[in-house]
Amino acid sequence: MSNKRFTEEFRIEAVKQVTERGYPVKEVSERLGVATWSLYNWIKDYSTRPAVRQADQDQAARIKRLESELRRVTEERDILKKAAAYFAKESR
Repeated sequence: MSNKRFTEEFRIEAVKQVTERGYPVKEVSERLGVATWSLYNWIKDYSTRPAVRQADQDQAARIKRLESELRRVTEERDILKKAAAYFAKESR
């Protein structure tokens, strides 16, 4: 392949064809006349944009919050199980 320069808009559109529309990298690279390794690099570069990183951070914070909530609810459940067993034993 020759040493072509592609505009950022072209690169973003190529990446979208793979990431959003689900076309295979090989098919997109052949159709657009781009080396597959270039397309893989663009996918890597454009997937680490600030908006994507912010979404990843938001998702990580949500996961951490949900894990904490799950731990708390599990502890509450265990306490209630022990209390139910205690009162059931006591009422006999």
